[in-house]
Amino acid sequence: MPGWSRRYCRTPSRHFVFDFPARIKQTSYVAEIRLNSPLQYIKGVGPKKAATLSRHGLNDVRDLLLYLPRQYLDRTNVVPIGQLKVDQSATIIGEVKAHGTLYGKRRRYEVLLDDGTGAIALVWFQGVRYWERLFKKGQKFAATGTVTSFMGAQMIHPDLERLEDDSDRMIHAGRIIPVYPQTAELNKAGLNSKGIRRLTTFIFENLSEKLTDYLPGKESQKQGLASLHEAIEHIHYPENREQVETGRRRLAFDELLSFQFLVQRSKSQKEETKKKHRYDKPGEKLTRVKEGLGFDLTSGQKRAVREIFADLQLSRPMSRMLQGDVGCGKTVVAVLAALYVAENNLQAAFMAPTEILAEQHFRNWKDRLAEVGVACGLLTSSLKAADKKRIAAQCADGEIDILFGTHALIYDYVSFMNLGLVIIDEQHRFGVEQRGKLYAKGDNPDLLVMTATPIPRTLALTLYGDLNISTIDTLPPGRKPIRTVWRTDDIRAKVYEFIVEEITKGGQAYVIYPLIEKSEQVELENVEDAFRELSATAFAGYRVGMVHGRVKAAERDEILRRFRDGELDILMATTVIEVGIDNPRATVMVIEHAERFGLAQLHQLRGRIGRGEKQATLVAVAHNPISDIGRQRLNYFTSTTDGFKISEADLELRGPGEIFGVRQSGLPELRAANLSRDRDLIEASHELLVRLFSRQYGLDTEYQKLYNYLDNAASARTLYTGGG
Repeated sequence: MPGWSRRYCRTPSRHFVFDFPARIKQTSYVAEIRLNSPLQYIKGVGPKKAATLSRHGLNDVRDLLLYLPRQYLDRTNVVPIGQLKVDQSATIIGEVKAHGTLYGKRRRYEVLLDDGTGAIALVWFQGVRYWERLFKKGQKFAATGTVTSFMGAQMIHPDLERLEDDSDRMIHAGRIIPVYPQTAELNKAGLNSKGIRRLTTFIFENLSEKLTDYLPGKESQKQGLASLHEAIEHIHYPENREQVETGRRRLAFDELLSFQFLVQRSKSQKEETKKKHRYDKPGEKLTRVKEGLGFDLTSGQKRAVREIFADLQLSRPMSRMLQGDVGCGKTVVAVLAALYVAENNLQAAFMAPTEILAEQHFRNWKDRLAEVGVACGLLTSSLKAADKKRIAAQCADGEIDILFGTHALIYDYVSFMNLGLVIIDEQHRFGVEQRGKLYAKGDNPDLLVMTATPIPRTLALTLYGDLNISTIDTLPPGRKPIRTVWRTDDIRAKVYEFIVEEITKGGQAYVIYPLIEKSEQVELENVEDAFRELSATAFAGYRVGMVHGRVKAAERDEILRRFRDGELDILMATTVIEVGIDNPRATVMVIEHAERFGLAQLHQLRGRIGRGEKQATLVAVAHNPISDIGRQRLNYFTSTTDGFKISEADLELRGPGEIFGVRQSGLPELRAANLSRDRDLIEASHELLVRLFSRQYGLDTEYQKLYNYLDNAASARTLYTGGG
């Protein structure tokens, strides 16, 4: 009928068709909630919120139940404000009586919360403008934190949740509270952590079926793991911390099983692949280049060269990772591998993450390689169109033996006559698709990926189990350990004096900042304001440059070139300089807000200095308040320059995702598993997979069901830790 619309309602046994006036708001919900019930028809969702959830990969009830909290707030200890004691960790529930910005030695935002038994000040030193817009008199909040005393009781930077009615107190206070991953879009749609908790509460109260468990019961019992459905309930609605851990361990085991299945399947496929090209024994060109280096290879470099050359000579394509600490000489080894390829009338593609690094490799090696008849080329996005076309044509005709470049190498107009080896420098900085496109330009070429972030053994076996790994564990002779200290920001003036002293001795300095420009959300130092201020004050009269991610690539590379060539004394930057500059004159680095950086990133930044013979110094400047984990990280950072120890510690503190680019690898993101803490689960899942693969065609029903589930899940993903 005109002006009417049609909606379908489905039950397990029959379909009904209802007609509703189009003008009437439709609020029908499913009467029975099943795992495949669309979220749109769950009470409290509707079409608009469902569309938002869908854009975050949440379409049905199963998706939402597998949307795991990122952390928990312990609100089991709700204490009347009048009974609070100093140094007590507690949750309070009260009403906003007053709020506003206060000025003193440090600007702060205070909220006076009252529950009838007393009042307490909630204090924030950062994000004042944000808090000014959040609070209104009369609102009720649950706040969790540690009580301190300064002109009365206070909580500094507490965890906060607004409560709208009494039911909110039941769901959002007085218990272990899950906090879910958030985006601005989810928050705007009312799907913040509180909104997600309301939905999961309703779903669990009305769900008519349980999650299917693909893990055989005997395996769950063997490892002492909960059933999948029980684990999910514990994850979303734990009664205590023990239930959180019970649920996490089961989901962690599932993650690790899927994780390692992908790797093992990829390894099996690679071992069955044959390459068409072959290698003779190393010849005269390699000998001449090695003799002309002007230095002897370290024992670690020699071992890596032997391992790579032996791998290249096999009938299957090489899939090898070359790892080593910053400054250990990985590039020399990679170039010798490329030369070995060229010596056998094949081509090599060498992809670096930045233009300055690609240009640095090309400049350092083109003349040496030309002396033995090996032609090199450089291809980057900033080249003129005519130059790109010329280089691409030379590469396609086989006139270029080794092509250095950035992601420009993956463009469709670039082809190779006979690509034998793909080298990817700092491989975690490239996405799955980028690496795959370069690899696909050859016919099963050999692959060498490099990383300056040494990988702990646990992670190497799990994440890179389909790659053979060569490790350079020695540094070139003559390198002095980098003196590393951390200080609080109240001695910054002395730090600037130290920078000036080093410049007068012929050194250069980096000053690193966490932000590009001022932020309303967090009060952190930023490079643009610092550049304007310090160029006119502490660094007046010195040559100062600035680079960050918003500076155009050509301009950024020109500034980096000027710094490398000694035309600038000080380079103020964000972490854009983390990889890609080899400047032996740089003897000082200052990192502002060092408490905000991870250990591995701090270590990578440290690798930009101390590359010459002079003593280098790094000063990590931390700003109060500094968390316990921040102090722990900074103390560890200043105690060792060993990249492998740094990586192990960072793995324990942060997990692998941020450190090693798990999201870039094509592997499932680890949300529940901790590769440092869950070593027993890693071994157990690996042992189960060995049994599954060894008896692949003779599994009983339960184990065949598990294998099929893992195989189907793996087929939906593209694994790329190595080639293809």
